[in-house]
Amino acid sequence: MRKQFFAYVRIILLAVLLAFNYELFIVDNHFAPAGLNGVATMVQYKCGFSIGYMALIINVPLCVLAFFLVDKDFAVKSLVFCVVYSFSFLFLQSLDLERFHYAAEVDTIFPVMIAGLLSGVVYGLGFRVNSSTGGTDIIAKFISKKKPTLNFFWVSFTLNAIVAAASFFVYAKTGENGELIYNYKPVVLCVLYCFISSYSGNLILKGYQSAYKFLIITTHAEEIENEIVKKLRHGATRIHGQGAYSHKDKEVIVCVVNKHQLMDFETLLKKYDDTFAMVEPVSSTVGNFKFIKK
Repeated sequence: MRKQFFAYVRIILLAVLLAFNYELFIVDNHFAPAGLNGVATMVQYKCGFSIGYMALIINVPLCVLAFFLVDKDFAVKSLVFCVVYSFSFLFLQSLDLERFHYAAEVDTIFPVMIAGLLSGVVYGLGFRVNSSTGGTDIIAKFISKKKPTLNFFWVSFTLNAIVAAASFFVYAKTGENGELIYNYKPVVLCVLYCFISSYSGNLILKGYQSAYKFLIITTHAEEIENEIVKKLRHGATRIHGQGAYSHKDKEVIVCVVNKHQLMDFETLLKKYDDTFAMVEPVSSTVGNFKFIKK
C-alpha cells in the first residue's frame, strides 16, 4: 500500500514537471515534440486550442480503452498522469510566467535540449512505476500485448515522422506579400527532441541496472571462485565443459558485476594462467541473490 502511495506521488510530480516543461521550453519556441502531444502542440499554435484540453480529449478515451483492453493498473496510473498534466498546464497558462519562458529567437537548440532531457526523465521514471504520459505510450502498450512480435519502433517512428513533416507546414510564416515562407528548422528541432528524450529516458529506465557479464574458461576455477566471493562479494555459476580441440575438461564460470568492479575483475583474472575470459555489457539485470551465512 505504501509503495503504491509513493508511486502515485511520483506520477503527480512528474505530470507537473512535464507541464512546466511544455509551458517554459516548448510552446514559445515553435516546434512540435514527439507523438500525440506534438499534435496537440501544433493544434494550439494554429487554432489557439489549449494543449491541456487537447490532451484530455486524446488521452482520457485511450486510458479507458487501456483499462479494459491492456492493463488496469497501467490505465489508472496513466489516467492520473494525464489528468494532472492537463490541469497543471491549464493552470500554468493562466499565470503570468512570461519572464520565466525560454523563448530563444536564434539558439533554439538549447531549449529543445532542456525540454528533451526533462521529457526523458519523465518518461523513464514514469515507466518504472507502470505509468505513461498517454498518447503513443498507450498505443504501444496495446500493440505489444496484441502482437508481441511486432516491432513497435517502426510504429513510433512513423508517427513521429508524420509529426515532424507536418511541423514543416504548420510553422510556416507569412511573408510581407502574403506568401508562405517554409523553414526546415521545426522539423530538425522535432527530430532532435525525439532523440534526446528517447535516449535520456532509456538511460534512466535501464542505465542504472547496467552491468558486465564475464564468461571465464579456466583450470583455476576454485581459486577464482574464492576471490569472486571473498574479495568482490559476488556469487557466480560454474558450468562443466570440454574443449572442442583438446577434449580436455574445462570449468566455465559465469559472473555478472557492476561497472565499478570491471577493472577489479580484470585484474583478478590476469593472475591466472590457462584462463580465457569474454566480457560483454548487460543492459539490465533482474532479481537478486543473498549470501547464505554458514
